[in-house]
Amino acid sequence: MTYKILVVDDEPDLEPLMLQRMRRAIRQGVYEFVFARNGVEALVKLDQDDGIDMVLSDINMPEMDGLTLLEQIPNVNPDIRAVIISAYGDMQNIRTAMNRGAFDFVTKPLDFDDLRITVDRTLQHVEEWREALRSRDRLVTLQNELDVASKMQQSILPTAFPSGPSYRAFGTMQPARNVGGDFYDVVRLEGDRIGVAIADVSGKGVPAALFMMSSRTLLKGAAISFSEAGPVLSEVNNLLQEDDTAGMFVTMLYATYDPDSSTFTYASGGHDPPLVIHADGSSTLLPLTGGIALGVVPGVEYQQNSVTLAPGDTVVLYTDGVTEATNIEDELLGIEGVREYFNADHRAGDAETVGMEIMKVVNDFTGEAPQHDDVTCFVLRQE
Repeated sequence: MTYKILVVDDEPDLEPLMLQRMRRAIRQGVYEFVFARNGVEALVKLDQDDGIDMVLSDINMPEMDGLTLLEQIPNVNPDIRAVIISAYGDMQNIRTAMNRGAFDFVTKPLDFDDLRITVDRTLQHVEEWREALRSRDRLVTLQNELDVASKMQQSILPTAFPSGPSYRAFGTMQPARNVGGDFYDVVRLEGDRIGVAIADVSGKGVPAALFMMSSRTLLKGAAISFSEAGPVLSEVNNLLQEDDTAGMFVTMLYATYDPDSSTFTYASGGHDPPLVIHADGSSTLLPLTGGIALGVVPGVEYQQNSVTLAPGDTVVLYTDGVTEATNIEDELLGIEGVREYFNADHRAGDAETVGMEIMKVVNDFTGEAPQHDDVTCFVLRQE
């Protein structure tokens, strides 16, 4: 790119001398020079031309000197860098110029080799500063996107949970700094049954949040249309295949619960298996049903499995934010860390207590280590 340099000096001989000594760089398109005779004229040119990259200014000039100009430049463009031309040995003015924001200085009589080095160094700093600003702007844009995604994510999570004489339910999510696409949901079905789901969408930010909302909508529609867990996942998978998902997919576990028979029937689309914590503190990982993530392959028939819950059994659905939580030694919590907690001196309480205790287990384990996945769980307790 060509850098535009404003030269401010009241000596009429400087302009032709500068153009002559810098002619090679000008012909190569490295520099373009514009000239002003004093600080007032320089401010006009800066105000009219936002393409000026740096200012090379003498100190002693009529109407407005270089030191006063230095104070005014940030009001026009704070990103411009200035180099001062000073008499040799004039350290007082040089010190004042540096205190007023000059990036560097050169002395008279001008040594054009030294000037070229100083100009190049200044312009390199200008470029690095601009890149820093671009990085800052990208971070601001990313943070705004993450904020939008977080609000979208939180907006679809249920805050009230169904309950009956024989069961209680509760869901919670602790969002990561980099917003992902975890969600959980509850659907009321015919015959006092409920459908429960937990899912983890691939990707981050707004695209993941949008895909999450689409997956959740499709799930609710399929749950109302199909009574069994396996066909629900098959329908959601087929519907996702019909959409342009840009390579995104979702792992999902969907289950139905019948309080009359205490039957919990589930199907997994590439998701972690449910954990059942028993009344005595022991626990059982339910077998996986062999399904792959939704949105990957069309026409998959998802299998399901059923278990009968005993009084005091607590079913925990969770995402990999729980199992893949890491501490400062880069160790994984794993589902075994959760099982050990409830198998020790702790017994599963009500659904909300279990959900919050799992969050505490994760947070105590990770400590100050940063986490990059949402931590999400859904709890169903058989009373």
